[in-house]
This record gives sequence, C-alpha cells and structure tokens, in this order.
Amino acid sequence: MISSLHRPTKALIDLEAICQNIESVQANIPQGKQTFAVVKANAYGHGSKQVAQAISHLVDGFCVSNIDEALELREAGIDKTILILGVIMPEEVEIARERHLTLTVASQEWLDMALAQGISLADLDVHLKVDSGMGRIGVRSLDEAEHLLADLKKAGAHVAGIFTHFATADEADDTKFNQQLAFFTDLITHLSETPALVHASNSATSLWHSETIFNMVRLGIVMYGLNPSGTELALPYPIKPALSLESSLVHVKQISAGDSVGYGATYVAQGDEYIATVPIGYADGWTRDLQGFYVLVNGEWCEIVGRVSMDQITIRLPEKLPIGTKVTLIGQDGDQVITATDLAQKRGTINYEVLCLLSDRVPRVYSK
Repeated sequence: MISSLHRPTKALIDLEAICQNIESVQANIPQGKQTFAVVKANAYGHGSKQVAQAISHLVDGFCVSNIDEALELREAGIDKTILILGVIMPEEVEIARERHLTLTVASQEWLDMALAQGISLADLDVHLKVDSGMGRIGVRSLDEAEHLLADLKKAGAHVAGIFTHFATADEADDTKFNQQLAFFTDLITHLSETPALVHASNSATSLWHSETIFNMVRLGIVMYGLNPSGTELALPYPIKPALSLESSLVHVKQISAGDSVGYGATYVAQGDEYIATVPIGYADGWTRDLQGFYVLVNGEWCEIVGRVSMDQITIRLPEKLPIGTKVTLIGQDGDQVITATDLAQKRGTINYEVLCLLSDRVPRVYSK
C-alpha cells in the first residue's frame, strides 16, 4: 500500500522519546542485563527501520516476528543480533544462516522435520522456547527441553538462549504470573546445561516484576511510551508516548435540523450545526466503531458524527473554522490529550492493536 504523502493525515514519531523510554527502563531494572528491542509489526506501527536505526546504540539486539521483518532490518544496515520470535519453516533456515539471524526453536517435531529434509543447522544460532503456561509455542517439560537441546547441539546448532513469555504480567492478579515464573525457574535450574541468555521479561515484567529478570529483557510497548496494562496498573515511572496522529479539516459546511450525515443516515442534526470532513477512515486503521468518539480541534473536543467511512470521518465543530485547521486524533492539543489507550477503551481492545492497525497509507514523519 502506498503512503498518502499528499494528504494532511500523518503520524508523527518522536524517536528521541523512544530512546528516553528505553533509558528509563534500563535505569529502573537491575544493572548488567541485556536489552533487546521488539520492533515486530513495523515497530508497533512506528516504523521498524527508522526505530531500529535510532535506538541501535542503546540495545544489544532486536526481536521480530518473522524472517521477512528480520531481513528488512538487515537491509537497513542493522548488524546486531536479530531474534525471530516466531517459528519459521525449515526451508527458510539457509536464509537465516546467510543473514546471521537467530531462530526460535519450539518443538522436537520442527527439528526432526528439518533434519529429515536434509537441512543443515550447523553454526546456526537458536533460542529454545519454553511454554510455561502461555499455551502458544514451546516445549512443555524439562525432559522435552533436555532432549531438544541435546539434539540441537548434535545437529551443530549453537543454542544461544532459552526463553518463555508471560501471559498475565500486565494484570493486578499475579497468580498466573507466579505459576509461570516458578515453572520456568525450576526448568532452568534443573537443565544439565543452561544457554548463555535466559529471558522471560517483556515490557510488563520489566515494569512491575523487575526483580524476576534473568539476564535479558525484551522491551516492546513500553519503548513506545504506552502502558502495557492499559489502565489496570499504574506506571511505576513516567514514559512518553512516541506517536501522535494529526490531520486537517478539508471541508466545512453548515447543516440544519433534520439533515443526516454519513452512510446509513445514522446521525441526524438537531439544529443548525457546523460539520467538517477529515481525511482518515477505516482503510487507515481508524475503525468504524469510533463513531461517537472525539478528536481535538483548537484544544476542544469535537465528536465524530455519522459512520466512519473508508477514507473520511465527519466531526461536529463548535463554530465555523477554515479549511486546513489542524485536527489531533492521537496526541495533545492545548490542555487536552487523546491517547492510544483512550481509543482502545472506546473500541474494547488494547493500545497495541490501535497502533498496529494504523495502515501504510498514513505516512510516518520522524523527529529526533
């Protein structure tokens, strides 16, 4: 999808804020831990190449979801360790070896399949994934881990790390978290040989359970300045959102009582009103369920009236304003602020999804 560079809608990315957020976390966790930055899904909508280049001096490596995301970073000149968190197909192993990518191995079946296909794992860096209770990928017992580690070593792979992922580290109830932590700690303790890197801490764990960090952390949403828990847990120290979303009024008109706005005529004016059109819609990630939400214009709340369409929304203004007036969709205008978490609450989702859904049609504009 091509970015709509000639449209006023744009996402503004503060790269310095991301750097400061990383430094804030590092200052508040035990020293001597390695930091890997999670830049999967286009760095949670912020732009993976630009973010990785800006923060490379602050981190020890990067985490991505799949091999194509990893290759994008290599092509952008990133030469640090890149860990692919998801499972790749065995036939992609050679590409990973050529580009010095680190793979996640999550099952004996995967290894057996690779060996059956005659795929060499010699000198390949891998991390072993443990399913401590997340229920997605990974081995589920000490015996499985020992067997897989032995077979990986026999196949010539270099097992550089072992890790797990917590399901509820961002929740007030830490029962499940403690169960997973106990399982993983017990497994690590009883391994006959422990890989050099041991990691379980994501953003939430780094914020609220820093005492449980092993020797590496994986920083995701916290890097971008958002609370992993939404509003359930208070942040232990300040972080700054790195993304704001702006557009402009492109059309302003006055309507009268009884006039309808948008598909389905779901909004009907109760009197004389000024209605403005803003060029953003569900094709940009501004989803249909945001009807009835607000944007900021000149520091004032303006309701989204009528259905959100593919390319446009309509808002009710307090007065007639000129075409070109700035509209803040995420960010601060005057004394008022709209956050990705506010949007998530309106939509019944999480701030991660709000950011990741911002499509490539929305240009990213960077500042340092």
